[in-house]
Amino acid sequence: MNLVHKIENWGDTHHPKILDLVRIALGVFLLLKGIAFMENTAYLKNIIDSQDVIDLSPIVLIILVYYVTFAHMVGGILIALGILTRLASIIQIPIVLGAVFLTGIFQEAINTMAWPSITALILLVLFTILGSGPISLDKYLSE
Repeated sequence: MNLVHKIENWGDTHHPKILDLVRIALGVFLLLKGIAFMENTAYLKNIIDSQDVIDLSPIVLIILVYYVTFAHMVGGILIALGILTRLASIIQIPIVLGAVFLTGIFQEAINTMAWPSITALILLVLFTILGSGPISLDKYLSE
């Protein structure tokens, strides 16, 4: 058995039901964040454009804004329902990792903008390992 199957098996057997409530809350948070970005794409565009690391062309910037919005909405729904949780978490990790660095985590010691992103990142890594859990659509469909 390769490493990925060992991690999946361990995650499936060591998943307390209380973490399903955390998974659902994380999915709802990501969905609401995606809806907020969809309602105000100029805000997200300004956040990405204001960073000084990479200079993006306007077309790439718009594509990135809509990708982040779509990924948050679809990924949030998948994570909340507990279907394809590992895949949805893996897709979310680069986006949330980018959010951690765009919120200026290294600029201030106590940055209130960074903590939701850091928490979401930790939970996404956790659910990439643990999977959907016993209270999920994956578990319901497998039975």
